[in-house]
Amino acid sequence: MVFYFESTIVSPPALIFMGVDKHENEDLIRWGWPEDVWFHVDQVSSAHVYLRLKPGQTLDDVPSAVIEDAAQLVKANSIMGNKMNDVGVVYTMWANLKKTAGMEVGQVGFHKEKEVRKVKVAKRINDIVNRLNKTKREEHPDFRAEREKRDRLEREDKKKLLRDQKKKEEEEEKKRKDDAELRGYNSLMSTTNMDKYDDGNDSDDFM
Repeated sequence: MVFYFESTIVSPPALIFMGVDKHENEDLIRWGWPEDVWFHVDQVSSAHVYLRLKPGQTLDDVPSAVIEDAAQLVKANSIMGNKMNDVGVVYTMWANLKKTAGMEVGQVGFHKEKEVRKVKVAKRINDIVNRLNKTKREEHPDFRAEREKRDRLEREDKKKLLRDQKKKEEEEEKKRKDDAELRGYNSLMSTTNMDKYDDGNDSDDFM
């Protein structure tokens, strides 16, 4: 089961979600999307919270208020973190998460530490948490099927882009050839070339 939330401070709302337990977190780690941003309270146990970016978005494109929403949500869903002030929350793109065979269920590391960002949450802001909880819904998604569908659509988009690009290149090549033929025809029919075939006689005069 996954809990889904909407950050309505932006339009359209940003999608935030988290697994109900560490086993769900394992599935989220395995079948995450390249567009997913992972959040966790630093140094203490907490829920794994994800923010799903729009295609083409980067972390630098995410409004700070949306980052704050996700950070508040992950703090509120940490037994220890929820009781503490000045809590650090780390976040990074899903692709930077590293899972090895020796790790416990729900535990992750990072491929590149330098790609992990950190934000400090001074205290829990109930207005933010309550606003997010009002949008909360429970679903039982098939993580693998959703990821495979996402990848299939991406492949289809790339194929369409390649087809459109090839068509454009073919049209441009045809235009270049047509322009070259037209220039050759105009050169052939120029006054200079026509003068070569002018003998000075009127073609209608047979006398």
